Amino acid sequence: MQLGLIGLGRMGGNMKARLQAAGHEVIGFDRDPTLADVAGLPELIKALVAPRAVWVMVPHGKPTLEAVHALAELLEPGDVVIEGGNSRWTDDIENAAFLAKKQIGYIDAGVSGGVWGRENGYALMVGGSDADVARVQPIFDALKPEGEFGFVHAGDVGAGHFAKMVHNGIEYGLMQAYAEGYELMVACDVVDDAAAVIKSWRKGTVVQSWLLDLLDRALDADDDLSELRGYAEDSGEGRWTLEAGIDNAVPMPVISAALFARFASRQVDSPAMKVIAALRNQFGGHAVASS
Repeated sequence: MQLGLIGLGRMGGNMKARLQAAGHEVIGFDRDPTLADVAGLPELIKALVAPRAVWVMVPHGKPTLEAVHALAELLEPGDVVIEGGNSRWTDDIENAAFLAKKQIGYIDAGVSGGVWGRENGYALMVGGSDADVARVQPIFDALKPEGEFGFVHAGDVGAGHFAKMVHNGIEYGLMQAYAEGYELMVACDVVDDAAAVIKSWRKGTVVQSWLLDLLDRALDADDDLSELRGYAEDSGEGRWTLEAGIDNAVPMPVISAALFARFASRQVDSPAMKVIAALRNQFGGHAVASS
């Protein structure tokens, strides 16, 4: 197939390379002219043969919205837009309705695989009509890992990014569990080598996973993680997952705790814990530490 690809950063650039290796023609545009094949979006659309397929791989929010609205003025009826960023699923429904007025199709594609996707393949969770998804299925087949797993047509528009949102919420919980287990082994004087224990878990255990493999890789490079600061951002999906849980009365104690742990990691000196210290001092005369 022929595909236009907007956004050639770490993910988009590797996706382009994987698609080209599979024999597809990919014409890419990026704000960085050293990465782009064409000078702008009009040139990109002109280079594609109708009916066109254009994949948007830029940060969610305003950049994605701007790209979708720009494409709406350039594409023609029968073309299709694939949105592959980590957008909120409700944004997809609005984008699809906007493009539908111009008879342009829309697919939301949740993409997982990170910097390893070029070699190992990308797990894809897509939402859209049966006809739109079937039309670009060769692209999805080239990007996904080999074998029966790694791709799902999760439902209509919005289902792809909703599934990816839940995936990332689960990821928060898994990472937090590994992190807490590692910290406990380091904190006690029973285990001599916590990194070696992590390495041993990679085969034959019920907690083995790709995330565990990556933790082992990180510990091989920095055995006590002393080169890192214990600071973790969140990209939004964890928050959206919890909001969906609240809206549907689904309890999510693990994912919520993992998200709040990230918030705590950004506090050099927690105002909340200052309150706790002050209260303990007031009611019990417990000692306090001065700043």
